[in-house]
Amino acid sequence: MRLPPLTRDPGRAAQFSWCLYDWANSAFPTVIVTFVFATYFTQSIAPDTITGTTQWGIALSLSGGAIAIVSPIVGAIADKDGRRKPWLAGCTALCAVCAAALWLARPDAAFTMLALGLFALANFAFELGVVFYNAMLPSIAAPRRLGRLSGWGWGLGYAGGLACLLVAFAFVQPETAPFGLDKQAAEHVRIVGPLVALWIVLFAIPLFRFTPDGVASGLSVAAAVRGGLAEFGDILRRLHRLGPVGRFLIARLLYIDGLNTLFAFGGIYAAGTFGMDFAEIIQFGIAINITAGLGAAAFGWIDDYIGPRRTVLISLCAIVALGVPLLLIESKTGFWALTLGLGVFMGPAQAASRSLMARLAPPDQLGAMFGLFAFSGKITAFLGPAVLAAVTAAFGSQRAGMATVILFIAAGGLILVGVREEK
Repeated sequence: MRLPPLTRDPGRAAQFSWCLYDWANSAFPTVIVTFVFATYFTQSIAPDTITGTTQWGIALSLSGGAIAIVSPIVGAIADKDGRRKPWLAGCTALCAVCAAALWLARPDAAFTMLALGLFALANFAFELGVVFYNAMLPSIAAPRRLGRLSGWGWGLGYAGGLACLLVAFAFVQPETAPFGLDKQAAEHVRIVGPLVALWIVLFAIPLFRFTPDGVASGLSVAAAVRGGLAEFGDILRRLHRLGPVGRFLIARLLYIDGLNTLFAFGGIYAAGTFGMDFAEIIQFGIAINITAGLGAAAFGWIDDYIGPRRTVLISLCAIVALGVPLLLIESKTGFWALTLGLGVFMGPAQAASRSLMARLAPPDQLGAMFGLFAFSGKITAFLGPAVLAAVTAAFGSQRAGMATVILFIAAGGLILVGVREEK
């Protein structure tokens, strides 16, 4: 059964509330996964930095692997149920509870497993929630506005993550910790867990209040599970015959791997090749996120005008065109200029990918398809970093290692050229 197309605009409050959820949940990857808590774990909880980095990477990989396996199945079950808000609410609550509980992780190796377990579960809930969140997009925006809404949401996500990071720094950086927090017990850092939890819950409320959901199918939980599993099996059997969807997922698997590796190793490259210190790396991270957010928001109109496939291709071509000289230059000023330009196109490449999936996916299989969308972003997440590390070691050069990122992005773009964008 194919669902009818959107016939009535649900209103600006509903659409803004949907976008605001990106602002809400982006606090978790920015503050917990990337900047503050990850650093705290490796430096203060783990026995040493090398062990901590390894343990953190394993926890991140395991939760990512679980997402790759579970998300398409649960997405298919949600399709049969007809609603996505209850699933999203459960994931949001679990992520917030686990993030808040990170407060319990004291600066002692005895708390290693507690911290890793809570983090892995929170990350799993965060990523799974994004599946249901993305699947809501076609039901709240007419096709002519999908690109704008996706871009605005992605841009708000970058902004929300940075805003929460700045609030977190107000606790972490001062010589005297605010509110009487005990620095000896690292309370000024551990407080970022409850802070992120509060941020997520507070700014997620409008979505659950104002954004409409699908109509319940009336199936029992058992029937929805059986139907979802059957649907997922059917999709897997037909995936090679789905044409544009299958090719797009393969293309995205490659270029998202490249983009994620670029995000993960950009700071390392800046420090090792251009001699940036920690303060400059933080500034670099903030600047690249600002330009990516602005690019995602601005390119939303372009997405709706020329189509998301062309928008992604333009973004990937620009990233390759800016990335090649970035591997050759020696000047730190040149590095800043090129990477800020690079950031402008990184946001649109991600936001337009979401709107392209929304256009290609069968309307009655949005949950399952966005589950596969998550699958394509996780199943080979290890590949980009592994290839980069191997080439860096083989040639003894960070520049050679980073060149592999450009190859991943270019390969994904070449496959995307052959994807036919259907309405």
